[in-house]
Amino acid sequence: MNNLKSYLFETNAVKVCHGDKPFWLTSGKISAYFINTHFVYGSENDATSLLTFIDENMKDALTLPKKLLDKVKLQYESNTIYHYVIDEMLSFIKSTISIDDIDYISGGERRDWFFSIILSYLLDKPHISIFKNLSTYVSDSKFEQTKAITSISGKKVLHVTDLITVASSFIRAWIPAIQNLGGELIWSLSVVDRMQGGKERLEDLGIKSYSLVAIDEDLFKDAFAKNVIDDAQFSLVSEFIKDPDGSMEKFVKEHPEFIQNALHSDTKTASRAQLCIDNHFYGL
Repeated sequence: MNNLKSYLFETNAVKVCHGDKPFWLTSGKISAYFINTHFVYGSENDATSLLTFIDENMKDALTLPKKLLDKVKLQYESNTIYHYVIDEMLSFIKSTISIDDIDYISGGERRDWFFSIILSYLLDKPHISIFKNLSTYVSDSKFEQTKAITSISGKKVLHVTDLITVASSFIRAWIPAIQNLGGELIWSLSVVDRMQGGKERLEDLGIKSYSLVAIDEDLFKDAFAKNVIDDAQFSLVSEFIKDPDGSMEKFVKEHPEFIQNALHSDTKTASRAQLCIDNHFYGL
């Protein structure tokens, strides 16, 4: 297991459930593993702190990028894990894409900014901050000046993101935002690919999609071999990767108390369990 994969588990960026306790998702479904890629910012606490900082400064889009650069630059200089991840992304970009072909680096609200802003600075490329409402702001590579932008006609963009699943954020916001400016999103680089079809969806649109780590069975085999996860965890996650819905339906049938316990748990868990029932997931 290379350092990046180890750091994913060490920071709980990738967390495998215990054999009898799958994770509840907002959809009302359950999962054998959970991903918080932004935890490789250094730790869960560090990542949560930066998200809070973003939320507190979100109202002023013109000053936020520079404030964020100051934060992530300091973290890059002082945190071993984050420094390693960023250097891996930097090396990948330099070895895979002609740097001269990249006109802009973009990142979307909010977790993309953990990675896109520092890479923009290190690669000496201007950065486009994309908000969920499709508003866009461009910063020079040193983030000394940020302004609203209306056109980058004909320019080529590399979008940096933390995680790609089914590429819904790209389809809904990131691609339209760049198209609205007259630019072209040519490449995408994520730290983690959840292997749920997002890469293929982007490539069908002509976007070259890259990632550093794929969430596949090999990742968990390595973790099991290194005693990062135990036999029960590996067994459940392997079944889940092969058949997410089928494996969780089997689990629910073998552990009928799981749903009942969830219904009598905290409010968030109970609401997700009820959503599971209401949508008749897993034959309920």
